[in-house]
Order: sequence, then structure tokens, then C-alpha cells
Amino acid sequence: MKELFPKEHVVGFVGSLILTLAALSVITFDMSKGIAMTILSVTALAQAVVQLVLFMHIGETEDKKTLYTSVIYAVVVGLVTVFGSLLTMIWGY
Repeated sequence: MKELFPKEHVVGFVGSLILTLAALSVITFDMSKGIAMTILSVTALAQAVVQLVLFMHIGETEDKKTLYTSVIYAVVVGLVTVFGSLLTMIWGY
């Protein structure tokens, strides 16, 4: 029965909850903008790593090059979308 228990998934879930509580502490403790953005950025990056490694099993495939290329492509598309939207809607270009 021990081999059927999803220990990694439980650890990932608890880790995700802890990271979410850390991000919520920014609101609860009314932190300055610099500290708040640092905490939010670190927790968001850690949350992404937890999701990719523990739930999406990014390291468990033989074709790692294609997998990492897809993740990098998704990050680039996301960044272009966010900064393109900021550029046109807020910065007025």
C-alpha cells in the first residue's frame, strides 16, 4: 500500500499551500511595494517550479530537450503578451 500513496503529490500540494500563504502575507501585513513585489515574484517562481516538477512531471521524460524548449517558448510568449499589452495600453505606444 505504501507504493500506491502519492507522497510527491501531497508534498507538492502542501508546498503550494505554503507558497500561497506566503503570497497572502503581503496583503495581511501591508508591506511596502518593493518588499511585496520581491515576495510575490519569488513565490510565483517557486510555485511554477513546484507545478512543473511535481504535478506536470517535467523531469520524468526521455525527451527533455523538447519539453524544456516548450516551457521556454511558453514563457517568452507570456512575457511578450504582458509587456506588449503594457506597451500599448499603459505606456501609450
